[in-house]
Amino acid sequence: MERFHSDPLPLSPAIREGLFTSANLIFYGVDHSGPSFKAAVFLNVTEVGIETPLDPEAGYAGSFTILGHGGCFGDEGHCHVPDYEKDPFDSRPLHSLTPLTKMVDVTEALRRVASDRAQLEVAVLPIVPGIEAAKVDDVLHFSAMRLVAYD
Repeated sequence: MERFHSDPLPLSPAIREGLFTSANLIFYGVDHSGPSFKAAVFLNVTEVGIETPLDPEAGYAGSFTILGHGGCFGDEGHCHVPDYEKDPFDSRPLHSLTPLTKMVDVTEALRRVASDRAQLEVAVLPIVPGIEAAKVDDVLHFSAMRLVAYD
């Protein structure tokens, strides 16, 4: 996807009252088979674009980076990730294109926005580096996202 904007996530009373020591947004099943990119994460911002500054006043919460594989250049089936559960005693490494789990520390950003709202909206902007300028592209693909707060 070129941009991700979540449905509103309900915030618990403990989060709204600031009763947490740290918080993370966890992205599961992140695809890294394409180009490299930086995923800029924003909280409670309706519109984000390449011109949106990466500072707290603009809702910026943090980022994760994907060092992409740039596509598949092997024989047919070379880049196919096997669909099976790995046995805990299997010491072989996972396929190199197995989707990743990425975590973003959003503690300070969540403290800034949680007290005045019962819900949280997350926006993610994938920024692809370029020779002349960075651009937003359709490179962000993940299966699930979760907000975790720790006390």
